[in-house]
Amino acid sequence: MTPPSSPEAPWPVRTVARKIADWIGRLGEVWVEGQVAQLSRRGGAATVFLTLRDPAADLSVPVTCHRDVAERPGLELTEGARVIVRARPDYYVARGSFSLRATEIRAVGLGELLARIERIRRLLAAEGLFDAARKRPLPFAPAVVGVITGRDSAAERDVLVTARRRWPAVRFAMHNCAVQGPQAAANVMEGLRRLDADPAVEVIVIARGGGSVEDLLPFSDEGLVRAIAATRTPVVTAVGHETDTTLVDHVADVRAATPTDAAHRVVPEIGEQRRLVDGLRSRARQVLTGRLEQQERWLESMRTRPVLASPDRLLHGREEDVLSLRTRARRTLVHRVEGAERDLEHARARVAALSPAATLDRGYAVVQKADGSLVRDPSAVADGELLRVRVAGGRLPVRVDRSANGEDERRESTGG
Repeated sequence: MTPPSSPEAPWPVRTVARKIADWIGRLGEVWVEGQVAQLSRRGGAATVFLTLRDPAADLSVPVTCHRDVAERPGLELTEGARVIVRARPDYYVARGSFSLRATEIRAVGLGELLARIERIRRLLAAEGLFDAARKRPLPFAPAVVGVITGRDSAAERDVLVTARRRWPAVRFAMHNCAVQGPQAAANVMEGLRRLDADPAVEVIVIARGGGSVEDLLPFSDEGLVRAIAATRTPVVTAVGHETDTTLVDHVADVRAATPTDAAHRVVPEIGEQRRLVDGLRSRARQVLTGRLEQQERWLESMRTRPVLASPDRLLHGREEDVLSLRTRARRTLVHRVEGAERDLEHARARVAALSPAATLDRGYAVVQKADGSLVRDPSAVADGELLRVRVAGGRLPVRVDRSANGEDERRESTGG
């Protein structure tokens, strides 16, 4: 037993290669399904070389077999054919290369191809790639249409001629590639990537004429279906005849029956659009004319109403009301003023009767001290104090003399 490798005791290349060969050799025989991508028969050599490709992934493996295995009666081994290979893995130590050594090759029948396509369809449907909610609407009258099809093919002519006849202003971004054979799916995916990255392209058409199930097999490639689902640009498929259905038809935003039908779906028909525009103009004109006539009738009805037909008549009718109200207002105002004048006169008479001046006129007098205060009690005045007496005719200065007041009292008591 070889001791484990280490930095101090590394294995030589021959030891690693031999161990890999031993490990691969213990794998035993396996059955492998794939697509023949390359096939090489070198003159009269006994060994045939071919490359087996995985249809759903970018993987391939070299296969060698005896000429008798590749040329077995009933087996038509060609590039693009689907096959099932019984082989033993082999690691060639001298070159460090891996290959399969086939002992039996079987062609995949039509039923097996259809069953495989159905399995892929169910897988992709379960992932939601075929859901109607993912379908995008096509743009109206796209300026640039991307087209993926075979060079100088009938499908290319059908799309270009029909689209230009329907909408002469349309332009195309072409990607001509193989649409049949082992490289068809990869070529179509490359066209999808290029056209989807072009911001001018508004819709992409994948077109191919009719053919057998084997001819249309690239358009059921799982990788191609996923590539269509990942595009940001709407995709229209027109693969085969109306009765042909491939997996790309399920994932596309629109499935056209034929390349001609694809052109019909992608661009509008200019004559039809002109008729539609003319019809819309006619309808708009009718609606506008009807609306104007309706407004004219309404305006005419407004003009015939009395308030607009003879507005001064209403003023004349109100003139008498204004005159009557003015007369009533004047009469009421005069009555109010006269009543106020009488009230004022009565108030003036009462004020005059109650005024101090009237009292003085009746012979009364007002006695004030020098500081202007009124004298109401004789005891509040000192003898000899100077007072001012106000009578109706004016003011008189007087001095208090109580002795004179005593003599008067004695005279009154004696009767003198």
